[in-house]
Amino acid sequence: MAVVNTNYGRIEGYNEKGIEVFKGIPYGKPPVGDLRFKPPVEPDSWDGVLKATEYRSCPYQGYSQLEEWFGKLEPESEDCLNLNIWTPSCDDQKRPVMVWIHGGAFITGGGINPAYEGLNISKKGDVVVVTINYRLGVLGFLYIPDKTVNVGLLDQIAALKWIHKNIENFGGDPDNITIFGESAGGYSVITLPVVPQAKGLFHRVIAQSAPYIDPEISEKTTRGIMRLLKIKNEDLEQLSQIPPEKIIDAQNKFMEKDPTNILAFRPIIDGVIVPKHPLKAFREGECKDLDLIIGTNLDEAKLFTALEPSINKMIESGGEKALVMYMSTLKINPEQSKEIIKAYRSAREGKASVEPIELFNAILTDVMFRIPTIRLAEAQSKYNPNTYSYIFTYKSPQFAGKLGSPHAIEIPFVFNTMDSPNWGNFVHNGETEKEISQKIMDSWISFAKSGNPNHENLPTWPGYTSEKRATMILGEECRVSNAPYDEERKAWIGLLGI
Repeated sequence: MAVVNTNYGRIEGYNEKGIEVFKGIPYGKPPVGDLRFKPPVEPDSWDGVLKATEYRSCPYQGYSQLEEWFGKLEPESEDCLNLNIWTPSCDDQKRPVMVWIHGGAFITGGGINPAYEGLNISKKGDVVVVTINYRLGVLGFLYIPDKTVNVGLLDQIAALKWIHKNIENFGGDPDNITIFGESAGGYSVITLPVVPQAKGLFHRVIAQSAPYIDPEISEKTTRGIMRLLKIKNEDLEQLSQIPPEKIIDAQNKFMEKDPTNILAFRPIIDGVIVPKHPLKAFREGECKDLDLIIGTNLDEAKLFTALEPSINKMIESGGEKALVMYMSTLKINPEQSKEIIKAYRSAREGKASVEPIELFNAILTDVMFRIPTIRLAEAQSKYNPNTYSYIFTYKSPQFAGKLGSPHAIEIPFVFNTMDSPNWGNFVHNGETEKEISQKIMDSWISFAKSGNPNHENLPTWPGYTSEKRATMILGEECRVSNAPYDEERKAWIGLLGI
């Protein structure tokens, strides 16, 4: 068993299939009592050897309908600021480091999810893999002016600082760190480059299914939580005395009132921690030194409509009128909406279903994920040729294939964890799936090492440009497509405010 020195004390891990594993390493003091809602504080040092052989607690979990499919992460606790490391050896080889930031709409998830086990990537690529926890929901992303803001994001930065200071003792290179994440984690990894406190802590970014989030300051969420907890004047001291279970209960009730507002808790532009919108910063060249892979899944929205049968009923009964009504929430007038629907119908004619629910899924996928992803790729490619775009197309067997290639389905392929608990209905674990996984892992590993995702088992993956829009289609067939789904993309020019 390996024993490693860190800035805070000695840590003992264990060996699994030739990989040294360390779980539950504290990177911050427990954010409890007076530290609740406060920026993270460095952990205390310890004497002796800390056993790091089992996962420690994940953050308190808000309710998600996905629990019914994937189960709930446990144990959960406010004392959640810990990370996990997989490394081929704790030597002086200075391997590339890959830091995973989990998704879950900033209300669920954790680095302890078995689908994020770093063993297979570490072993295949001779790289160091790290997964982290960070505070979620009210406890991580409550906004009260001059009192608490973006502390969950500050947790991520604290973890990156710990990694930067200590990872060399685990065989990693502090000067070659790639951050990668999905969904809320994908949004995190495109926000962190904008945060002054995070400068120099990482060098490459892989953003998987990063959603469009309006990170302007919203006090509606804060008022709603305070009302449910019967706290006046946004009294943070009073809120700090309330048991965490009661806070999470109020959070769940708040979310239930508007299930479409799945990103009520999120990083916000506060002018200090996050000075400006990430897309604006990328467009202004502030992140030009970062190599970037960014992409989406083909049918992102189908996961959400599967979770909300009421949406299907509304669209099926209302037809295109319901689509127009939905787009009005995006500040798109009825005439523009009809033109967009017409463009999607035309693009899909003879190729895919043009039923209203299918048009809705395609439009929602593009509004939430694909168009923002394209905008970011356009922005970064002006400054850095190491900008790469992808679309993941593997179709889930769930519901007789009706889910298509939904949100989050690429995750087990990235980690080669198709056999993870509760994933069996969503992905098979046959030779086809293993082959897809190997190709994706090789690309992510190659990118972490050199800033280039190309390898011998994949067609040449060109950098993205606004002229050709080269996009790697990752699925049962891997191929490059120039400007895929371009008719749909053009329908959004000048809209959405991005």
